[in-house]
Amino acid sequence: MPFRTFTLAEAAAYLHLEPDALEELARRGEVPCERQGRRLTFVHKDIDEWASRRLLGLPDARISDFHRRSFSDALDFSPDAAILPTLTRPAWISTALSCRSKPGLISEMATLADATELVSDPADLLASLEEREKLCSTALPGGFALLHPRNHQPYMFLDPFIVAARTIGQIHFGAPDGQPTDIFFLICCPDDRLHLHVLARLCMMAHHTTLLDDLRAADTPRDFHSALLASEAQVLQQTQS
Repeated sequence: MPFRTFTLAEAAAYLHLEPDALEELARRGEVPCERQGRRLTFVHKDIDEWASRRLLGLPDARISDFHRRSFSDALDFSPDAAILPTLTRPAWISTALSCRSKPGLISEMATLADATELVSDPADLLASLEEREKLCSTALPGGFALLHPRNHQPYMFLDPFIVAARTIGQIHFGAPDGQPTDIFFLICCPDDRLHLHVLARLCMMAHHTTLLDDLRAADTPRDFHSALLASEAQVLQQTQS
């Protein structure tokens, strides 16, 4: 329910922050909220959008902490808590996208998502991806990007999924280090908590394993998919040890 409101305590639990820390962020105007007298309220869709943007800008140690804290919120798809075997398939991966611009890449990723037959409205997805990129780029240092819709309406997808691609040439996608990007993920999760956990997990995989090098060396979508699963298994081992 995107327009549901949270109390301070509920929003803090959702964001995996201490209430005092969230209240201080609100006081400084760094998190969207409404003040009703002395009481703070938070609109679900607004803090989810804020949380996605904030998470991608966190330093590695804090992403690791969020990943650990949000572990219990993610849907446990298998005994070892692996997510990607359910969310990804080799058929949902392209290893040779030929687009050369940011608008072209966004359009190609939306088309790849539509091919899963899990997207309710492809035009709505494309518009939401474009709106999200206007807020700030989802590209990160290291040459990868974690695209996702601006808002995660329950009707957008029949089930959660991730599509991924490697471009033939690198694209200037707005990464904070100014370097181009060639590895792209599109995360389509109607469940907000799962969405945030997937963002954190993919960041962990990129930061703590050889994932990006392995994806660039993958010859086929199946090799690309196998590299993803191996990287996730390594991160889960690190997290649970």
